Amino acid sequence: MNLSKLSHFILITFLLFALVAPIEGISQSKTGFLTVTKVSDGDTFWVTHPSGKEEKVRLIGINSPESRKTGNKDVEFFGKEASAYAKQLLLTKRVRLEFDVQKYDRYKRTLAYAYLESGTMVNAHLVKEGYSRVATYPPNVRYQEQFQKLEREARSARRGLWR
Repeated sequence: MNLSKLSHFILITFLLFALVAPIEGISQSKTGFLTVTKVSDGDTFWVTHPSGKEEKVRLIGINSPESRKTGNKDVEFFGKEASAYAKQLLLTKRVRLEFDVQKYDRYKRTLAYAYLESGTMVNAHLVKEGYSRVATYPPNVRYQEQFQKLEREARSARRGLWR
């Protein structure tokens, strides 16, 4: 095979892989959006990939109050409100996921920063509006300072759970 044919073969192989990978759920392109099909609570939801595969996503850097009794956790103050707000914000919407150092937690949930099509980062928005607190778990700390600043502002303005 001469050099010209080899370079064409490599280019075609690369393009085919780039097109097939997102369809098969192997990876998500930077601009790829996924539909939110279920919201568990204020910081956890499910998305569906084009292949039909469902994935549970836990928002990085935040923690919303518990909205239901599970195991040894009771319903927490403002939990129902935080869950309802997250459902209104996310259900049936499309989000783009951004990952940090770790992609999964010990419960095998995908850890991500989520962005709505408008460009709004869901994690930051929930903290800013007082529906979540900052919860940092190294090494996933990319937006820790931004989230802390937003939480201070939400507390000062007495928004959401800080009322």
